[in-house]
Amino acid sequence: MFGLLRPCAHGAAKYGIDAAEWRTHMCGLCLGLRDGHGQLARATTNVDAIVLSMLTEAQSGGAVERSTAGRCALRGMQRASVASVDAPGVRLAATASLLLAAAKIRDHVADGDASALARKPMGTVSTRWAGQARVSAQRIGLDVEPLVAALSAQTRLEQAALDLAMTDRADSLARLTAPTQLCASEFFAHTAILADRPDNVDALRTAGWQFGRIAHLADAVQDYERDLARGRFNPLAATGTTMPQAYDLLRESDSQLRAAVAAAELDAVPTVRWMLLDPLASVLRRLGHGIGTIAGHTCAVSHNRGEVQLNSRRTGHRRPGIGESLTLILGSYCTGYACCADHTQPCTGNRKDAWIKRCDCDCGCGDCCGCCDCNC
Repeated sequence: MFGLLRPCAHGAAKYGIDAAEWRTHMCGLCLGLRDGHGQLARATTNVDAIVLSMLTEAQSGGAVERSTAGRCALRGMQRASVASVDAPGVRLAATASLLLAAAKIRDHVADGDASALARKPMGTVSTRWAGQARVSAQRIGLDVEPLVAALSAQTRLEQAALDLAMTDRADSLARLTAPTQLCASEFFAHTAILADRPDNVDALRTAGWQFGRIAHLADAVQDYERDLARGRFNPLAATGTTMPQAYDLLRESDSQLRAAVAAAELDAVPTVRWMLLDPLASVLRRLGHGIGTIAGHTCAVSHNRGEVQLNSRRTGHRRPGIGESLTLILGSYCTGYACCADHTQPCTGNRKDAWIKRCDCDCGCGDCCGCCDCNC
């Protein structure tokens, strides 16, 4: 879960949801990490972990917990109503953020992305965050030891996949995605426990298992060319999985995830559709249009002018300028502002300038973010 989900402001209006709801959960998670684990822990804020907070609320059925956050530079020094830091869903999202960030840093060190001088402090931070994840998990009754063990085994699994490169590849990809799938499945399932909905545990565990595969494969597709250029490990290249095969697996997981969400009777809940199902549909649509690299897309309304701006984070194109880079750093994670260099219109595949002031399809469906079902 590393930034796959980017709900669209158009979808929020369609479902009668305030577009600031995404930021409500984001800021709640950020503040929950600060209050529970210190300022440095806020760096682990994971945009996909927000779905755990949302799923917990969606199943609770009662009044949602909100608190007023103080002024923040990333909100233009405005106060905001945010998810309570003591809410069970926020604590679960914080646990996921810490655990996955620790694993991500460990992977960077193992891949040799860090200099020799940086490896030791990075390892120290990774160990600290993993320990904080354990503490956070204990508070909400989640056993994370199997998840820690699975993530720790990722490097060994990658080496095994390389060793099998010229022999048996049949189950290699499934083994490589299993740690991510296990983590996502247990986190999804625990939302049902926290919401006191034990009847939903199995369905959400299945949904999480499929979400984990989507997240892992989407990341592999996005990084494919860059990994090959840098000589880094890529699960698709290592297992000989072609892009069409990867796309078929993504479609299969998406179908099974939706069936599981429907089994939990959450598929009609507006926030679930807006923050989980629609963004996943957008991800698959972009792959279906033959885009070689895939990333989250945010289409959000500017808080200052009420103007819609776009971003589509892709590799292989021009680097964003200083202004765009600052927007990426200061805006995309906490405010939903546009942040990158270009945007591919999903209905036609044509590229557009990211800084346009309108957000509409050439086909006239009125949906720039791929949330519609038009076949134009």
